[in-house]
Amino acid sequence: MTEIPATKRTNGDVCKRVKNGLKLERNGLLKHRCHERQPKHHCQPEEEQVHAPSHHDSLYKRPFIESFEETPMLVAVLTYVSYGILTIFGYLRDFLRHWKLERCNIAREKEEQKDFVPLYQDFENFYTRNIYMRIRDNWNRPLCGVPGAKMDIMERATLDYNWTFEYTGRIVHDVLNLGSYNYLGFAENTGPCADSAAEVTRKYGVGVASTRQEIGNLDRHEEMEKLVAEFLGVESAMSFGMGFATNSMNIPALVGKGCLILSDELNHASLVLGARLSGSTIRVFKHNNMQSLEKLLREAIAHGQPRTHRPWKKILIVVEGIYSMEGSIVHLPEVIALKKRYRAYLYLDEAHSIGALGPRGRGVVDYFGLDPCDVDVMMGTFTKSFGAAGGYIAGKRELIEYLRSHSHSAVYAASMSPPVMEQIITSMKCIMGEDGTTIGIERLQQLAENTVYFRKRLREMGFIIYGNEDSPVVPMMLYMPAKIGAFGREMLKRNIGVVGVGFPATPIIESRARFCISAAHTKDMLVRALSVISEVGDLLQLKYSRHRIQPSAVRPFDDDVYEDIDD
Repeated sequence: MTEIPATKRTNGDVCKRVKNGLKLERNGLLKHRCHERQPKHHCQPEEEQVHAPSHHDSLYKRPFIESFEETPMLVAVLTYVSYGILTIFGYLRDFLRHWKLERCNIAREKEEQKDFVPLYQDFENFYTRNIYMRIRDNWNRPLCGVPGAKMDIMERATLDYNWTFEYTGRIVHDVLNLGSYNYLGFAENTGPCADSAAEVTRKYGVGVASTRQEIGNLDRHEEMEKLVAEFLGVESAMSFGMGFATNSMNIPALVGKGCLILSDELNHASLVLGARLSGSTIRVFKHNNMQSLEKLLREAIAHGQPRTHRPWKKILIVVEGIYSMEGSIVHLPEVIALKKRYRAYLYLDEAHSIGALGPRGRGVVDYFGLDPCDVDVMMGTFTKSFGAAGGYIAGKRELIEYLRSHSHSAVYAASMSPPVMEQIITSMKCIMGEDGTTIGIERLQQLAENTVYFRKRLREMGFIIYGNEDSPVVPMMLYMPAKIGAFGREMLKRNIGVVGVGFPATPIIESRARFCISAAHTKDMLVRALSVISEVGDLLQLKYSRHRIQPSAVRPFDDDVYEDIDD
């Protein structure tokens, strides 16, 4: 491995860093100079570079605790056996379907088109028709009300083992919602946000029927984007009507052929798609593993592009704030330290962390007490903490002006709907305290307390819980495929709605239930939910943890969750 030249000090703290052939003026990403004024610990000798929070306490202003308990060996073996049995029966049923001994409801090529080029490979649907269909009733349940702390679900039944569903006409009322990304409880049909959205709808209508570049740019768009930039502490921001497209359509505008993307292995599908569409070379580093990331950075700078060995035009590190399947939080202080050392760019997706982390709700940057100018591209969505829709890109003014004319999502997509914008504006002002109330800060505090309490009680019960102790995304391990369906059904019988996740969204032996905690959840709701989860856990034997902790005598809700953080 090639050694990086020793740091050379000028003016006290400035480090001379290796260049990677960045062409700054062509993609709107102007390399800021903030790193030249950082404390010395960002410019440590290479051998002292931190790779784990426990060894890099100087980069962290608060305890950073994450848990990923290893899968018990017996559980792993039984899970593989379960999938093996399902696969054998799947082949048997496919054999029966082939000989018309069993009806097949999956889409198939017509007999008269068998000599045509196939539209799809039949084997690709093996998992869907033989495994997913058995537990399909746990997903796509239709709601008929606001997905707040509680929700109403339309009951449905199946007579053909989940191939089709029929509605019974019955409504299941007041189902406790542990699945929606309603972190701050703004998904509601009453209150200031709903009232403001209704008023704007009467004035502007629902749709704009044009793109921003034509005649779809409203004064509310301008106001919202200025507010977003102020909220994040950056120079400028721009909005998009779809969160997924914010990633998939903007990454190709920032990097292209001759560029290198270093992507966390657990990044969201929108980031993966955007990286692939860009035409850049993609290399994947292990999840939150700074040794793996630094190794790729060093190799990229030392060897350059394949065959030609020319320097990469740009090196872009792509990470998320909160990883939605793991509940983990990015090691942002270390990522920024590496990014500065190797002169790379940083793209931060805060879809789940914006509004849900930090004493002021500014996301993972606020959570760690970092400077927003250290992140080159800040991305987030309005679909979760703000109870709206769409996404944003924020950063330097030059970056945003570049994207306004080069991003496909900005040029061709319809403008964001006025009532959606108003929902964002009102909820964001509430979080910032500009509405003249303390509702925003109270919800942030409530979410933090709910998260700590819920995670702690699940661990005390003996469940295996993944992720950071401050993450409102709480994965609880189920492992075996049959238990995904059983857990969801048993919870719904007890009027609690949950989300189950399995292969291929997770590793094959790491199926899980994913709880999303909200500020709208009261203490009584959480106590009841935990009681039911414990009951179902005993019924299905889900308490796998070998490191069960004893319940503490500390009161469940701590009013000083953020007392050690400077506001």
